[in-house]
Amino acid sequence: MKTRRAVLTALASLTALGLLTACGSGDAAVGEIKPEGQKDTGINVSPNQNRVHTAKVDAIAAKLPAAVRERGTLILGVSAKSNPPLAFRATDDKTLIGVEVDLATLVADTLGLKPEFNPVSWENLFVGLDSGKYDGVFSNVTVTEERKDKYDFATYRLDDLAFEAKKGSGWTVKGPEDVSGKRIAVGSGTNQEKILVDWSRQNEKAGRKGVDIKYYDNTTDYYLALQSGRIDGYLGPNPTVAYHVASAGQTEAVGKFSGAGAGLQGKIAATTKKDSGLVAAYAAAIDHIVENGTYAQVLKRWGLDNEAVQKSEINPPGLPRTKN
Repeated sequence: MKTRRAVLTALASLTALGLLTACGSGDAAVGEIKPEGQKDTGINVSPNQNRVHTAKVDAIAAKLPAAVRERGTLILGVSAKSNPPLAFRATDDKTLIGVEVDLATLVADTLGLKPEFNPVSWENLFVGLDSGKYDGVFSNVTVTEERKDKYDFATYRLDDLAFEAKKGSGWTVKGPEDVSGKRIAVGSGTNQEKILVDWSRQNEKAGRKGVDIKYYDNTTDYYLALQSGRIDGYLGPNPTVAYHVASAGQTEAVGKFSGAGAGLQGKIAATTKKDSGLVAAYAAAIDHIVENGTYAQVLKRWGLDNEAVQKSEINPPGLPRTKN
């Protein structure tokens, strides 16, 4: 069951993005959205975020490589696509807001650094890490065994995926056989794509039809295709699916799964180039904000309390490698 906070947050975010119209009224001056019939407002989606902050911890900052510590900034990659409540644009269509931005800011605060966010496409997040352009990525990146070959991870959220379909579809997804022959959209290069491709192969091996996988450039394109009947479903991060379901009122979640596949809970993590010397500092900073309560404040603000971790893990088991 969705909390009232989550629904209000969803309405605020989707209205600000233009994905939900005629469902609420907003005060353009302050950027707060007030759903019809409600006396209290939803989340602030203006550029003036009044973010939760925390103080520098010298002992944790000392774990940073000297070059990063002396530079004074933490250069981070985030997704350029609008994915509320993860990362999206405020009402000025410029300022980045969302749970990923807020948590990264808390980590930077703890390390005594100013965060410098670079919004880019998904594939360029990893290009930036590989080239050394970014100190890290906070962008809903799931720990996978293949990624661990090239990157180090410090976990900060649980990772769940969800299938979304038109409301009243009568469709429930419990396993590979339930997506046989279906047209399903998914983000290219994501772990959800990897899982869907694996399910399609399992179906074909069992003599069933595979999955007709579709790709679109933007989140809004997925939903237009879903409403027009060009696809049967969309597989994406559970937080974004939950937001859209709660806000638009035209779709439903028809299946929820761990982002690490069967038998293992997926984890979202701060991602850095392998052996960059940064992962221990990230993990210590995450542990600190968990302990001082600012982490919980951020998750509560975005309606993601159920994705909290008790401690950051460095390079835990992730989504298994693809079997040939």
